[in-house]
Amino acid sequence: MAERMISISAGDVTVTAVLNDSQTSDLLWEALPLEASANTWGDDIYFRITVQAEEDYDAGDVVPMGAVAYWPPGQALCLFFGRTPASRGDEIRAASAVNMLGAIEGDAAVLKQVRSGTKIVVGRAGN
Repeated sequence: MAERMISISAGDVTVTAVLNDSQTSDLLWEALPLEASANTWGDDIYFRITVQAEEDYDAGDVVPMGAVAYWPPGQALCLFFGRTPASRGDEIRAASAVNMLGAIEGDAAVLKQVRSGTKIVVGRAGN
């Protein structure tokens, strides 16, 4: 499968991410473009999306810097760029298990500029 790139814009901040080949990533790709209002939880931006998916067999709550993930209980897309209130030490920890969808390219810490309530647009990169 060809590499699938998405663009995520929030206010003055735009990042790109590469999606993996998971079933949940396929659902996200088919649902694009999406618009939502950002919520923040520590250094995590999350927002409800139209995708509905169950927790993957390999879902987990500790994620790498720049992770793009789907949180099944909240039907939300999550962008991780640092510690959350659930983190222990330097780890990046979600509220509960998330399905990994991909990774932000470059410095995900630019997302620290995004505040709750900011409009977020997610689309296929280059479209």
